[in-house]
Amino acid sequence: MLVALTVLAVIDLVVGVSNDAVNFLNSAIGSKAIPVKTILIIASVGVAMGAITSSGMMEVARKGIFVPSEFYFNEIMFIFMAVMITDVLLLDVFNSLGMPTSTTVSIVFELLGAAVSMSLIKMSNNGEPFSELGKYINSDKALLIIFGILLSVFIAFSIGALVQFLSRLLYSFHLEKRASYISALFGGFAITAITYFIFVKGLKGTPYYGDVKHLFEGRTLQILAYGFVAWTLISLLLVSLFKVNILKFIIVIGTFSLAMAFSGNDLVNFVGVPIAAWNSFEAWQAAYHTTGVLPSEFSMEILEKKVPGNTMLLLLAGGIMVLTLWFSKKAQAVIETGLSLSRQGDGHERFEANAASRTVVRAAIIFNIGLRKVVPDTALNWIDEKFQKPVINLPQDRSYELPAFDMVRASVNLFVAGILISIGTSYKLPLSTTYVTFMVAMGSSLADRAWGRESAVYRVAGVFNVIGGWFLTAFSAFTVAFIFLYIIYLGEIVSISILLILVLFLLGRSSIKFSKKAKEKSQQRKIDRAELGTINEVVNQSSDHISEVVRRVNKLFANVVEDLSNHDLKKLSKTEKHTKKLDKEVDKLRSEVFYFIKSLDDSSVKASRFYILILGYLQDITQSINYISTTSYNHVNNNHKNLKKSQVKDLINIRNGLNKMLKEIEKAFSDREFDKLNEILLKKQDLLNYVSDSIDNQIARIRTDESSPKNTTLYFGILLETKDLITALMSLVQLYDEFYISESTKK
Repeated sequence: MLVALTVLAVIDLVVGVSNDAVNFLNSAIGSKAIPVKTILIIASVGVAMGAITSSGMMEVARKGIFVPSEFYFNEIMFIFMAVMITDVLLLDVFNSLGMPTSTTVSIVFELLGAAVSMSLIKMSNNGEPFSELGKYINSDKALLIIFGILLSVFIAFSIGALVQFLSRLLYSFHLEKRASYISALFGGFAITAITYFIFVKGLKGTPYYGDVKHLFEGRTLQILAYGFVAWTLISLLLVSLFKVNILKFIIVIGTFSLAMAFSGNDLVNFVGVPIAAWNSFEAWQAAYHTTGVLPSEFSMEILEKKVPGNTMLLLLAGGIMVLTLWFSKKAQAVIETGLSLSRQGDGHERFEANAASRTVVRAAIIFNIGLRKVVPDTALNWIDEKFQKPVINLPQDRSYELPAFDMVRASVNLFVAGILISIGTSYKLPLSTTYVTFMVAMGSSLADRAWGRESAVYRVAGVFNVIGGWFLTAFSAFTVAFIFLYIIYLGEIVSISILLILVLFLLGRSSIKFSKKAKEKSQQRKIDRAELGTINEVVNQSSDHISEVVRRVNKLFANVVEDLSNHDLKKLSKTEKHTKKLDKEVDKLRSEVFYFIKSLDDSSVKASRFYILILGYLQDITQSINYISTTSYNHVNNNHKNLKKSQVKDLINIRNGLNKMLKEIEKAFSDREFDKLNEILLKKQDLLNYVSDSIDNQIARIRTDESSPKNTTLYFGILLETKDLITALMSLVQLYDEFYISESTKK
C-alpha cells in the first residue's frame, strides 16, 4: 500500500499541477510581458522554494478533517488509499476537459467522504447511533475549512474588482502617458504587499519561522510602512534612471511569489496524504517491534502530534511539479480556458450563453442605468476617459499576437491573489488557490470592462460553468471516496489491486485520447477567415473555403446514407457531431463579417457583397447537411423502422450522383479552374430531376404499401433538404461563374 501511495502521489503531483498551473501562469502569459520560457523559469524557482516552506500545511491531511485517535492503523491506511485513488481520477477528468478545478476542495471532500464512510462502518460494527458521528469527524475544523473556501470566492472576486478599478483610474489604458511617480507609488504598494505576505506571512507555520519571528511579531505596521517607502523609492529609481517598466517587474516577482504561495499551500493536496501514511507506518512499525501490536489494534493518536516536514521529500515533490510545468500538454488546455474568459475585447467565445448568464447581465445593465442617474455626469465622464482603450490596427488574422489583457491587470491579478493565498496559508487555512486566482481574474476582468455588451453573456456563462464544476468536484470527491473506502474495506488488498488497475487503465486511456485529440486538432483543415483586403484575395480565400466545405459535405452525406441504411446508431452519432462542427465553423465566419468588412480596402465594396453572398450559400449548405444528419440520427435513436429497400436504393443513387458532382466542384475550386463551372451547372438539372422523381415515387408508395408515417417524414425531409443543398451549391457555383465571366470580359 505504501508503494502504491507513493506512485499515486507522483501521478497526483503531475495531474494536480497540470490543473493548477493556470493559477500562477495565466497573468504573465496573458499579458505577454515576458517570454513564456522566462515565465516558466521564474515559476519553477517559486514552486521549488514554496515546496520547502510547505510543511506547516501538512497538518490538514493528518488531522484537519477526522479525529486520528478514533481510528486504527489499518483503517487510516484504507482512508488514505481511497483518497489518493479518487484524487488522481478526478483531477485527470477535469484536466482532460480543460477545466480548472480546485485541488484543495477535492482533497478536503475526499478526506471527508472516506472518513465518514469508515466512521459509519465502525459505528455499525459497534452498534453506535448516527449521532455519534461527531466523535470521529473533526466537524468544526471541516466546516471552518469549507466555509473559508467558499468565502474566498466572494472575497477574491470583490477585492479583485475593487483593486483593478482603482488601478485603472490611476493608470488608464495609456500607460506611456503616466508620470514616473504614479508608477513608483503603484510599484511600492504592489511589491510591499507581495514581499510582506509571501516572505513574512508565508513563513508562519514552517520550521524556519522560529528563527526570524522576533524580527516580525508586533511590527506589522512598521514593516509595511518602511517597506512601502523603500520600495516606492526603489521603483522611482528604476523608472526614472534605468527606464525599467515597473509593471513588468511586478509581473516577474508576482509570478514568482504566486508560484511560491501555490506550492506552499497546495503541495499538501498532492503529497500530504502519502506522507501522513508514511508517518503512520513508522509509528505502527516501532510499536510492533516492541509490543507486537496488530495494525487493527494500533490507535493512530500519534497523528495528532506535530511532525516536522521532510525537506528532501518536499524538494523531490517540488522537482516533479517543476517538470510538469514544462512538459504538461493538459496544463496548456486549462490555461486557455482562463484566458478566454478574461481577455480584453471580442472574439470567438468558448462557452454558450444560458438563462442564468442572461439574467445576470440584464440585471447588471439595469443597475448600471440606475447608477448613471445618481452619479454626476462630470464624474462619469472622468471615469469613462480613464477606460478609453487605445486603437491598435493589427490585422484580424494576427489577433493572436495581441495580449489577452495589459500589464496593469496582470499585476493586479498577481499581487491580489498572492496576498489572499498567503493570508490563508499563514492561518493554516487550505484556501483554494484555483478559486482565489480565478475569481480575482474574473473580478478584475469585470472592473476593467473586458465583459462588454458583445461578450458579457458568454463570459458570465463560462464563469458559471467553471463554478458549477467546482461544486461538482466537491460532490464527486465526497461520493467517490465514500464508495471506494467501502469497496476497499470489503475486499482489502484484492479491492485495492482492482482499483489500482482501474486507475492505470483510465489514466492510460485518457492520455491516449487526449494525444489523439491534440493530433487531430493540429492536422485538421479548419474553415477560418484569413486577413483579406482586395476582391482577388476574397476570391482565392473563398475558393479554399468552398473546396473544404464541399469535400466535408460529400463525405458526411455519404456517411449518413450508408449508416442510415445499416441502422448504425453509433456511426450516425459520430457523423452528427461532425456536421454540427462544420455548421459552427461556417457560422463563425458569418459572425466575423464585421471584422472582414473593416479590414477591406475602401474601394472593395463589391468584395464585401460577394463575400457575404458566399457565406450565405455556405450556411445554407451546412444547415441542410446538418438537418439530414440530425433527423437520421434521431430516427434510429428512437428505434423507428428501417427504411425500405426501394428508399435506400433511391438515396444511394442520389448519393452517387451528388458525390460525382461534389468532386468536380471541389477540384474546380481547389485548382481555381473556374472555366469548368459552366459545365457543372449544365449537369445540375439531371440530379434535381432524380430527387423530384424520388419524391413522386414515395407519394405513390404511400398510396399503396407504405405503412410507416415516421419513415415517410424522414424520407421526405432528406429529399427536400438534399434538393435545397443542391440548389444552394448551384447558386454558389453560378455566382463564381458569373464573376469569372465578368472578369474575363474586363480583360
